[in-house]
Amino acid sequence: MRSLRRGSAASTLAPYLFVIAGMGLPGVSLAVEVQPTPELIQATVERGKAAAAQGVSPDQLHTWFGAKEDLAPRGFIMTKLGSLLVMANHLSLRALSPTEQDISQVMANGNLLVNVVLFGERVNFAADSYIVLEQAGRTVKPSSVRFDARGDRTAVWPQQPAYRAKVIAQFPYADLDPHAKTTLTVFPSGGGKVSFELDFSQIE
Repeated sequence: MRSLRRGSAASTLAPYLFVIAGMGLPGVSLAVEVQPTPELIQATVERGKAAAAQGVSPDQLHTWFGAKEDLAPRGFIMTKLGSLLVMANHLSLRALSPTEQDISQVMANGNLLVNVVLFGERVNFAADSYIVLEQAGRTVKPSSVRFDARGDRTAVWPQQPAYRAKVIAQFPYADLDPHAKTTLTVFPSGGGKVSFELDFSQIE
């Protein structure tokens, strides 16, 4: 990503890419599941365990979007079932299983989490960033946004892009259409924007 200085008119549309967690395994749903059934919950736990048995790490089970290339914007979405999948995998790698309390806490979460990694020229380029979702002309605002006030140096520092930073937002499920095609846009405070085209119908 190029400069995100204030006043920049740059608009980056990242390549559309989805890696569906657990693709090809039974129990995969066809939309963001706001209230997963007991059957889907159990199937997700089993998929997490099966992935661990195959040596798959938790980060490989995230639903990723954005560019495949290094030093280019990307991110991942954590839904209820996605969080449970990663939890089951992580615990299984330690010879453990999610408890009923663990599962209940995940299912009680009322927010969809979005974690975006951006690249910029200045160490504080991601400070005060904001994220919104657009669904069928309707803007969905986050319930909370967190960001790295200071980015980490990239492998090419001091060349550009010199810094990497995360912007994390939570969106209330009550405000979302779980089946909709969605545009996710990040607005760094220094100007410009980074957008991703997502398809919620392809996320569990």
